Parts: sequence; structure tokens; C-alpha cells
Amino acid sequence: MITRDDLAAQDAADPLAPFRNEFALPDGVVYLDGNSLGALPKTVAARLQSVVAKEWGGDLIRSWTKHDWIELPARLGNKIGDLVGAARGQIVAADSTSVNVFKALSAALQLRPDRRVIVSEAGNFPTDLYIAQGLTGLLGRGHELRLVDHADVVGAIDSDVAVVMLTEVDYRSGRKHDMAAITAEAHRHEALMLWDLAHSAGAFPVALDSCEADFAVGCGYKFLNGGPGAPAFLYVAKRHQHDIAPALSGWMGHAAPFDFVADYSPAAGIRRQLCGTPSVLAMTVLETSVDVLLRVEMAALQDKSAELADVFMTLVEQECSGCGLTIVSPREAERRGSQVALRHDEGYGIMQALIARGVIGDFRAPDILRFGLTPLYQQFTDMWDAVAVLKDIMATGAWDRPEYETRAAVT
Repeated sequence: MITRDDLAAQDAADPLAPFRNEFALPDGVVYLDGNSLGALPKTVAARLQSVVAKEWGGDLIRSWTKHDWIELPARLGNKIGDLVGAARGQIVAADSTSVNVFKALSAALQLRPDRRVIVSEAGNFPTDLYIAQGLTGLLGRGHELRLVDHADVVGAIDSDVAVVMLTEVDYRSGRKHDMAAITAEAHRHEALMLWDLAHSAGAFPVALDSCEADFAVGCGYKFLNGGPGAPAFLYVAKRHQHDIAPALSGWMGHAAPFDFVADYSPAAGIRRQLCGTPSVLAMTVLETSVDVLLRVEMAALQDKSAELADVFMTLVEQECSGCGLTIVSPREAERRGSQVALRHDEGYGIMQALIARGVIGDFRAPDILRFGLTPLYQQFTDMWDAVAVLKDIMATGAWDRPEYETRAAVT
């Protein structure tokens, strides 16, 4: 049986514990929603103030050159590359995840002009599916979006498939795909592989180059702690970059954007995947946050995440037995991302009751309570405190209140 004293001892011995002091966390809150919005690094405010006051306020437009604003997408992309196993010159920070899915998917279909099938999961994050549906309709060339269950992905890949598009970690359950094996299977059929790293980047080691991924996208506001609406990123393997004529051919992706010529000529390499003017303030925040992560070995994050999840799930079974909660995340660490998901028919009300008591997770329809694990700023005793509140809510029926029944716009 686990006790709080046991977990306090783990906190005392945790080599990552000092990083907690580098994040702005409100008193009396157990924050378990970093897989939706990462916490604020304390270094961000000072860095952003400097950019606003000195660079924008003092140097004005000269800062594009003097402070190298123009290089932010590529510079930040290389830093993210260090977190996801990508060599330099293969990632740019730009746009949103949805826009980058459009770029990557359109490029993949362009590289496989004689194939018409996109394979994805029926339970993939909806924006990826919506973008695929919109793109196939826009192209009007008879492309098919083939949706299958998690276990049937490999069997769905055949010689008709142009691209396989998957999210490495399922956003509801936290279940993790085998990136290397699925990518190899796609390539065996000469299909291309597009990975969504929204719940991977900054959470555990990713090996894009080693797995020979073709494309990848990811967001900056979850485990990368880049703030609400932070820029996303796009990976294109170097072997494909020259062969892609970007569907979104904006001026920042031009070979010479400040020549202001009428005809588009793509920039060399990954830069041709840029489109519009980068958001300097947002990218500054994301870069500052990524710099914190770069001081940590990703393997150490993964190890602590696995331990936090094991503790959380064990405590749920120990303290909440008979409450009707079901653990839906895989128990094996290698098959799980950095979250734990529970299922209950009254999941929405239970989560609202938790939030009201200072335990912040989130809810995903129809019945999933999600708890994100962010090892840089979570303690093992946080797991105890969260489950203690959950136990009380389930025992007392505190979730069964009118104010917890009406769905908010954001769940």
C-alpha cells in the first residue's frame, strides 16, 4: 500500500524536483492538464518584456535584422528538433497544427500522385481528420480517407495508400503507437508517413530521423509550455524537401522574399514550408519555454512520467475501489504517453467537481477524465492529493450537482 509519506520521500530524492520552482503554479492547485495547456515558465515574463520594450519598443522594425527576428522560425525549429530526434534544417516553427497538417498532407499526396488513399484512425484527433476531408474535397481527384481502429492500422496499409496519418499518442486514452514499426510498414508499401506529435513533443523522447518518418507536425502549447495558441511546428525529412511545391506558397517561403517579384519561387529546404510573417512575440515565448526543456534529458522526463502514472493508477485502484472508475490508459509504460485516462459515465460532472476543489484535469467526450503528467513541475505527492480529492468526490457524490451538469464551451 502506498502512503503519502512514501511519496514525499520520492519527491525528496527526485533529481527533477528543482524544476518545479521554475514554473508559476498557483497555491492550492494540483495541475494535471499540461497535456492541454502547459504551465507558465517564470523566465517567460522577463524575456517577453524585454522583447516588447527593447526590441519592439526601442529598435522597432530594425529588430528583424538586429535581433534576428527573421530567423526565429528556423532557429526555434532546430531547438524543437533536438527534442524530437530531428537533425537541423528539418523543422520550422510556424502557423497552427491544423495548418501544418494541411501542408504536410498536401505535400505527401503530391509525392504520391498515382495513389488515392489516406489511412488514419477513426479516433484520431478531429482536426487532422477535418483537414484531410477538406483537402480531399478541394483536390477533387477521388482521394479516400480510410478510417480504421487502432489495432487495424497496419493491416489497412496496402499499395493504394499514399500516406498514413496518425497521432503518436491517442488524445483520449494516452495509448501510444509504435512509431518505428508503423513507419517501416508504410514504407514497405511505398506509402509516406505523417505523425502528429501533439501529445509527444516535450513529453518523452521522439526519434523522427531514426524512425525515418517523412512528415510530422506538433503544437507548442502542451508539453512545450509555449502558452495558449502558441505556434506549431512542421517536420519534413530532408530527402523530400526539394521535391515539394508548397500548396501554401506564402512570401516567407519564397527564395527571395524581399525581392518582391510577382512569381513564386520556393526557398531551399525546410524554409519553403513557411507561409506568412511569423508571430515574433508568440515565438519568443515558445523559444523561452523550449530552452527550459533543453536543459533536461528527455529520457529522465520519460522515466519520471512512467513513475507518476504508475503511482496515480495504483492510488486510484487503492483508494477508489468500487467507485465505478475504469482505467483506460495502458498499464505498460512503453505503450502509454504522458497521461492517465479514467472512464466514468458521469465523467464531466466528476471533472468539474475536481476542478472546483483545485485538482485541474479535463474531460473528453463521451466519458473520459484526462490527467496530464508533466514531470518538470509535478510532484509524487500531487498524485496522492489529487486521488484523495477524487476519492472524497466519489464517496460523497459531490459531482451530482446542478452546476456540474451544464457543459461549458471548453471541457
